[in-house]
Amino acid sequence: MANEVPLLQLEGVTKTFPNGLTALRGVNLEVSRGTVHGLLGANGAGKSTLIKILSGSLAATGGRIVWKGAAVEYSSPKGANDMGIATIHQHIPLVPTLSVLENVFLGEEGRWRRNTKIRQRFSELCERVGYWLEPDGLVSDLSIGQRQMVAILQALGTGAEMIVMDEPTASLAASEREVVYRIVRHLSRVEKKAIVFVSHFLDEVIALTDRVTILRDGQAVVDAQTCDLDESRIAEAIVGRQIVALEQATPRPVDAAAPVLLELKGLASRGKLEPLSLSVRAGEVVGIAGLLGSGRSELLHAIFGADPDATGEVRVEGRLLGQSTAAAVKAGLALVPEDRMAQGLVPGFEIWRNTTLPALDGVSRGGWLPDRTREQQRGAEAIRRLSIKANSPDILVTELSGGNAQKVTIAKWLFSDVKVFLLDEPTAGIDIGAKTDILLLVRELAAAGKAVIVVSSEFEEILAVSSRVLVMRDGRCIAERLGHETSEHELILLSGGTSANSASTPHAAAQSSKSE
Repeated sequence: MANEVPLLQLEGVTKTFPNGLTALRGVNLEVSRGTVHGLLGANGAGKSTLIKILSGSLAATGGRIVWKGAAVEYSSPKGANDMGIATIHQHIPLVPTLSVLENVFLGEEGRWRRNTKIRQRFSELCERVGYWLEPDGLVSDLSIGQRQMVAILQALGTGAEMIVMDEPTASLAASEREVVYRIVRHLSRVEKKAIVFVSHFLDEVIALTDRVTILRDGQAVVDAQTCDLDESRIAEAIVGRQIVALEQATPRPVDAAAPVLLELKGLASRGKLEPLSLSVRAGEVVGIAGLLGSGRSELLHAIFGADPDATGEVRVEGRLLGQSTAAAVKAGLALVPEDRMAQGLVPGFEIWRNTTLPALDGVSRGGWLPDRTREQQRGAEAIRRLSIKANSPDILVTELSGGNAQKVTIAKWLFSDVKVFLLDEPTAGIDIGAKTDILLLVRELAAAGKAVIVVSSEFEEILAVSSRVLVMRDGRCIAERLGHETSEHELILLSGGTSANSASTPHAAAQSSKSE
């Protein structure tokens, strides 16, 4: 086994784009059968470019790709699939109007859709991974987790010997992540597939992978056995510096005399949100903890006027809002949604157009005719202010990495008179360096006198920035805690169904043990 030729070898792979941007600078990589190889790096480090080269979507500028000991060239995803490489992309490219069966065998030729043999193959694929889906169900009716399983079955259906998984768990609930973990272990250990696993969750990288390659500025700065690494060393290698320990710093106290910027009275939505009342002061960050389906995102949508079924009152600086997103924006509310590409950005627009959309009057002549020069200047200012990795504000947001695209969704609100920021999973699907930047920005917004409500599945991030935490379950606020008086452990218990009284006991014990 030690002398076995690696399934895939990259030798000095480089990639320079026509605009002069060099994304990869001589990357070497070896992936062996029966192993899970972690590929990590900050946004802009070169991960996406490397994945596109492996998948056949991009051609390398220099270097060699060696497959089973022989140099190869391929120039399309089909070429990669025919050779034995399948890629599961972060934004799952399935056809929502087709059935599960049709998506799994989308690349098949011929009139096979009603063929008994193809259904038998589908059943065998489900049996192999231990996960079953209704073959005739429409993909549009599936959850994100189920769509991820369709993509895995699709990759297996090609007969791939190596599967590249790009952030396969980024948008999944904890239970769905466990299914992916089980399948990855089965494919590598039992079927001896090679898995290239891209993730920003350092704990799952440590638990799942056999070897890790870390990219920084287009170069592989670490290539080591996972057993020789820990989360601290990985984090430092990803960003090139020690990560700011935000979770160890207590968020700034809220001035009790600060004005109330946002007030909710009996805000509810039929079947989604039980009546909730809340006041948020200037300079305060309120975290919303809860599992998927708890009502946390629904709360933000109701506040922002995006839920037509919402009832109750929303007041900004004491003034009652009309029930519309236009009224919310006019009053000084800003929403950064969870699905940044579908709801937060216009994919066909450049950075500068996306940045100026909410406040065109500030870059217009006479208040009505947009001035392109001013818009581009604002886009350049957004790049500078949020350290967005882009050579120019003319770059399309679809060409940005996940973390940089997320920064644009936030940047577009920074040039308006926003009083209250509603942030829904602002760090989902991005690397640890970009996470740190965004969490620091949340603190800066509060320090500038803004009110912030932040939803996050990562409870340690909520505790890093929030002075107060609300816990939601089944559309209800079931507990409220001061940030410095709770813990990730207690929030997990409360979110998972433990009563507020019961949850406080282990928290107290944990705090006592910690102090000792």
